[in-house]
Amino acid sequence: MGPKVRDSMKILCIGRNYAEHVAELNNERPSEPVIFTKPETALLRKNNPFYFPDYSENIHHEVEIVLRVAKVGKTIAEEHALSYVEAVGLGIDFTARDLQEKAKSKGLPWALAKGFDFSAPISEFVPVTEFTDLGNINFSLEINGEVRQQSNTRMMLFPIPTIISYISRFITLKIGDLIFTGTPSGVGPVKIGDRLVGKIEDKTFLDFEIK
Repeated sequence: MGPKVRDSMKILCIGRNYAEHVAELNNERPSEPVIFTKPETALLRKNNPFYFPDYSENIHHEVEIVLRVAKVGKTIAEEHALSYVEAVGLGIDFTARDLQEKAKSKGLPWALAKGFDFSAPISEFVPVTEFTDLGNINFSLEINGEVRQQSNTRMMLFPIPTIISYISRFITLKIGDLIFTGTPSGVGPVKIGDRLVGKIEDKTFLDFEIK
């Protein structure tokens, strides 16, 4: 008997899903969802501090609503897509912007800029039943008491059912997979000593420090 292989979850992320964020980075507005992934080693849980790594000098915060997948699904129709979501949380898609710009300038993948260790802080999740409409959720990020990002899921270019349906055409969704649904405008650098507080509606979901 060899070592037991653990069936791990995937982290699937949507890029460029809020128009103002597309504009602030001077990106082209996508005609279909932009998908990228983070490895499971990117997760940072329980409001543990984020330690600024030595390979980047420009790490940006990107706050996002995160969905947790309830059941296995492939080629999911949009009208059934929401039944594949069991819980909602808040996450940060930390991005090493300097690594990303270097890769983009050469036309190369920017996996390292998004997938480095602990680049995906996530909150506790709450059951999807606590929300009357996933297409109308307010969320925000404060740094040192100042609101830096604030939006509502109704501002998404591609709404949640579209995202789930689109991903599932290419990648089978499995129980426990996480979907980062995109960040609104207001992204910017974090520095050592910053305190990040992320909220859904008026409830605090994330509260951790940069060290």
